[in-house]
Amino acid sequence: MASNLVIGAGALGLATAEALLRQGDEVTILERGWFGRESSWAGGGILSPLCPWDYPDEVNRLALRGMSMFGGLAGTLLQSTGIDPEYMRCGMLVLPPVDVKAALQWCAAHGVRAEEREGGLLLPDVAQARNPRLLQALRARVEKLGGRIVEQCEVKQIVAEAGKVSHLATTQGEFSADAYIVTAGAWSKVLLGEHALKADIKPIRGQMLLFKFDTPPLPHIVLQGDVYLIPRRDGHLLLGSTREDVGFDKSTTDEVRAMLLQRGIALLPALRDMPVVKHWAGLRPASPGNIPTIGRHPQLANLYINSGHFRYGVTMSPASVEVLLNTMNGKPQPFDVSPYLWR
Repeated sequence: MASNLVIGAGALGLATAEALLRQGDEVTILERGWFGRESSWAGGGILSPLCPWDYPDEVNRLALRGMSMFGGLAGTLLQSTGIDPEYMRCGMLVLPPVDVKAALQWCAAHGVRAEEREGGLLLPDVAQARNPRLLQALRARVEKLGGRIVEQCEVKQIVAEAGKVSHLATTQGEFSADAYIVTAGAWSKVLLGEHALKADIKPIRGQMLLFKFDTPPLPHIVLQGDVYLIPRRDGHLLLGSTREDVGFDKSTTDEVRAMLLQRGIALLPALRDMPVVKHWAGLRPASPGNIPTIGRHPQLANLYINSGHFRYGVTMSPASVEVLLNTMNGKPQPFDVSPYLWR
């Protein structure tokens, strides 16, 4: 039985731990703050790239496989923990400006259903999950399988000798294991320090607004440009989001609040009379081209990474975990994983 230390208890860290525990390994997750409270909690839970035809194949390869696996994961979590991640195929309406012809060609080539609507495109199979509930379910599942989560435990140094990691120096003492997996989101590169090599991951802030209706005001997700509305089952409605390169600053701004309100009201005039229930920000782990880094460290044999998924960590999580575990176990991959390797 192998022992593993997973650094970071967001969606990727919890999903990685869950898969390792299922194969009979021991897992301890170290979290610098509280579990799942960073990018994973802050996100909207759209289980698709916003306009997949605008992304490179390396992004869609992981995203489409993750999307195909997500329903099974959500069902397992609900059955195992009793916590409903609220996975549902609600569809996504992409409003103009959009190159409908090019989008339809991409969808046809990739087996994605699409219908022309309102001068734009409806993708009826796009699903969503409710991020906080997904994370609560993942945590409950990890603990049920015997995993340990240590919160308020910041890794200060990854100590290596003779071509492998010997231990982690943390604010709660030293931890050691057979394998070490970095799933620390926007903090991954800082945490790795001299061991980061070309894992180019940095924080990009996104701000969101939340509203509450008596019943869902929309039948599906609505996207226009980089602004989207996500209706939840209970009438909550999320309005997002921004991409701001401001370092590790999670503060919210009045300017973005005003901009999102203006854009949101244009899409859904009923928002004009609705109070903002909450306004928050999260830090996405941005990577060049939105392409994450997944795999083994080139120089340290027992150090791995599963990070840098930018906007799509939740969407890609089942597929990313599959790729990582295949790497660790020496098993064949479902597709070419060379674009994700740690350089």
